Amino acid sequence: MLTSLLQYKAWANQELFAELLRIDPLTQHSELHAALRILNHIHVVERIFVANLQGIQHDYSATNTPETPTLAALQQAVQATDSWYLDYAAGLSAEQLSERLHFNFVDGDHGCMSREEMLAHIVTHGGYHRGAVGRIMAQLQLAPPRDIYTRFLHQDQPQRREAS
Repeated sequence: MLTSLLQYKAWANQELFAELLRIDPLTQHSELHAALRILNHIHVVERIFVANLQGIQHDYSATNTPETPTLAALQQAVQATDSWYLDYAAGLSAEQLSERLHFNFVDGDHGCMSREEMLAHIVTHGGYHRGAVGRIMAQLQLAPPRDIYTRFLHQDQPQRREAS
């Protein structure tokens, strides 16, 4: 299930980045900037959890960066991170998934989560914020992608649409 959810997350990210190309960077600059800030936040949190999962330090002092990356640069970074999560989760045993790890949040608070909980957090956190980007698109009269899990499953495995 976790692998499927991480695959869904990667698919949803690709769908959203493709649709964001419809935002005009000249006439809709502030909306595009807001969307990029949200997506960069997702990415930074995911990179922080990459470090947490590996038990290493990261260089982030906040859950976003002062600078805003371009759409193309952020898309490339997100795709690489999505691939990392898929590869990482594929190599974990049930015992490793349930192992609890201690870490610090960027605000200094201590945290303790299992690897499985961290991976679930990555999936749900990204979904929550992708929805905010979808609202920005809707306000621009652009239909946001339907990044729902059922759509992913049926697009990924069309045989599921066949009657039994």
